[in-house]
Amino acid sequence: MKTLLLLLLSIVFAMPAQAAPTAAEVLATVDKNMTFESRKTTVTMTVTKNGRVKTYQMESFGRGADEGAVEFLAPARDKGTRMLKKGGELWMFLPHVEKVQKISGHMLRQGLMGSDFSYEDMLETAALSGRYDAKVLGEEVKDGRKTWKLEMTAKSADVSYPKRVSWIDQEYGVPVREELYAVSGMLLKVFTFTEVKDFDGRKFPTVFKAEDQVQQGSLTELRFDSLEFTVAVPEEVFNLRWLER
Repeated sequence: MKTLLLLLLSIVFAMPAQAAPTAAEVLATVDKNMTFESRKTTVTMTVTKNGRVKTYQMESFGRGADEGAVEFLAPARDKGTRMLKKGGELWMFLPHVEKVQKISGHMLRQGLMGSDFSYEDMLETAALSGRYDAKVLGEEVKDGRKTWKLEMTAKSADVSYPKRVSWIDQEYGVPVREELYAVSGMLLKVFTFTEVKDFDGRKFPTVFKAEDQVQQGSLTELRFDSLEFTVAVPEEVFNLRWLER
């Protein structure tokens, strides 16, 4: 019996460890889960700054990587505020001044409604594999989940964050945590992703959190109250006239 046990142990320890996936394989899984042909959501955004809390509700639509729209439903003072992204351009309608404003340049990286998510963060849905070169740094347990740790370097200078370090859930194929860096190497933001749910075979985290690492005491949570993929979105939503309807 002892001899048999030793033989079994020798076989187990002689077996090669499962090879880690390539960075391209990991990103392909993430992109499959996180990108979409079309999407409709309702979201609650909670912004906490120095102990003060503000809550917003919004409805958003997306079609591929190039078209996105957001309309604020609450609070009353911001109701009717709308944003529209087409290609690399972004417009915002402010109902209290009845004016459409184009958001461009450095303004794209400012916090939406004072949150820790920039305009770019909110409407960026392009595949990571198209924007970054990546390498697998290793395997880690993050927030109780087995993950692959990836380091991503931007392929071009127009990408919002030149470097990202991301922990990708091995089972779900979605990010658990991301650290976003400037060209200088300064850590700008930390994103965390929780409450992963299944949408017809697609895994998607339904709570996003962003912490500004430059401005301390700042935290923003996005909670997806409803989420539909591959839905018919009215064509008018992606028209500039929709902003002032």
